[in-house]
Amino acid sequence: MTSRTVHPSRRTVLLGLSAGVATSLLPGQVAASLVQHSHLLSATAFQGSTRLAPLDALRPHRPLLPLPRLPNRSRRAGQFRARMVAAVSQQYLMQGLKTPLWCYNGITPGPLIEAFEGDRIEIDFFNQLEQPSTIHWHGLAIPADQDGAPQDFVPAKGQRRYHFTLPPGSAGTHWYHPHPHMQTAEQVYRGLAGAFIVRDRADPLAHIPEQHLFISDLKLGDEGAILPNDREDWMNGREGQFVLINGAHLPRITLSGTQRWRIWNACNARYLRLSLDGLPFTLVGTDGGLLGAPVHGLTEILLTPAQRVEIVVTPAHDRQRTWLVAEPYDRGAMGRLAGPSPRRVLADIDLLRIEAEHAIPDTLRPMAPLGEPTAQHVAAFSDFVDLQAPPPENPYERPSDMVFMVNGQHYDMERIDVQGQRGAVEQWTLVNASSMGMDHPFHIHGGHFQVLERTFNGVSTPEPFLAWRDMVNLRAGESATIRMRIDEPGLRMFHCHILEHEDLGMMGNLQVV
Repeated sequence: MTSRTVHPSRRTVLLGLSAGVATSLLPGQVAASLVQHSHLLSATAFQGSTRLAPLDALRPHRPLLPLPRLPNRSRRAGQFRARMVAAVSQQYLMQGLKTPLWCYNGITPGPLIEAFEGDRIEIDFFNQLEQPSTIHWHGLAIPADQDGAPQDFVPAKGQRRYHFTLPPGSAGTHWYHPHPHMQTAEQVYRGLAGAFIVRDRADPLAHIPEQHLFISDLKLGDEGAILPNDREDWMNGREGQFVLINGAHLPRITLSGTQRWRIWNACNARYLRLSLDGLPFTLVGTDGGLLGAPVHGLTEILLTPAQRVEIVVTPAHDRQRTWLVAEPYDRGAMGRLAGPSPRRVLADIDLLRIEAEHAIPDTLRPMAPLGEPTAQHVAAFSDFVDLQAPPPENPYERPSDMVFMVNGQHYDMERIDVQGQRGAVEQWTLVNASSMGMDHPFHIHGGHFQVLERTFNGVSTPEPFLAWRDMVNLRAGESATIRMRIDEPGLRMFHCHILEHEDLGMMGNLQVV
């Protein structure tokens, strides 16, 4: 493999934007870090048609089916025990054509896991893939050695048991997906992801019927194959031509009276600025569970990749039908994805108004701002195209000339980038210093944070309401101030959750001691 050379003037600019918070890797160190994983960086030219399947290739307008649940094999109260197998499954998505999908327990999305705060979770994971994998329990504050970090990969044909107890306050809309370094993007876009709901036995919204909308996308070729990432996918993050809900294309949803919707954005890179075509809704929860109080009267909400929300929706008196719509949003992508995304209908919604309505309490749970911090950290995302690096030899090779970094450094699994104190309130300044003009969504493992304010074009705006999150979006040139407290010691990742950018190095290690 050819080592990467970074133009000195470009590196200087990047370190300036990162506020001098870290010393950049020397070119030789970057190369050494990458050579460690050189067996993962080679790419074989894709064999087969690279034409996209037409949008009518998948059958639309079928009723939305619920997510299949993962059966609990334990008979003990307070214990959830199950088996998860990652393997290739041949399935018919297009008429007469088989598509090799990577599935958990033979389905994608993977089976829904439901448990309660305080439950003991034991998942036996069998990796039947031809490459290493993990299961990362996204959003759960669990011990570091059970988090599915890239350092704790399960080898091809290997197995392990994940075991942890769901702590108090963990109720919320979470999910799970692989996290092997340099292979996360591929494993997720080929189908490996699923929903994880942790319930509170004293849930104030338990009386409201639920719908679950797990949104993913699919880049499918006209011969039935899932197409690999091309150069623009690596640069922008991948967006498939099909947007799926619970694995279905353009499903039909029935909104019968007031419902509580849990919505996941499980796409690699697609931003979802969701609306119900003018029908108002109430926001009741974010990544970290319920809000302190509901936010009424919303007509749209932005979900970055990996973000989740809970909303309560009631049919309108004067409408029998509406649509779930992805409204235009410009995330700063380039090439074929440049400019605002087109307005896109994701689902048809039949509205059935019934007499019995379900009231939303004025208070959902106690929530208070975190106190004054004892330490401060900076995480600055930066990106650029290295004009001195050789171009890839085939269009599906992982590019060496696209540089994605945190604090001026490419990710190194061996390096500690930030050291934090267990149980302490710490304040982070998050900076998007993108030279490409891209949005980057920040995610951290092991806990949730509160956003205090965002600064864009010199104007600081306080966060409009208090919420627990594990995702926050950063527009190019924007910064955000957050506070968090992580109560479990150990190694944690923080990174951009555009999975291609994460794989290309936009990730750091936090050591909590």
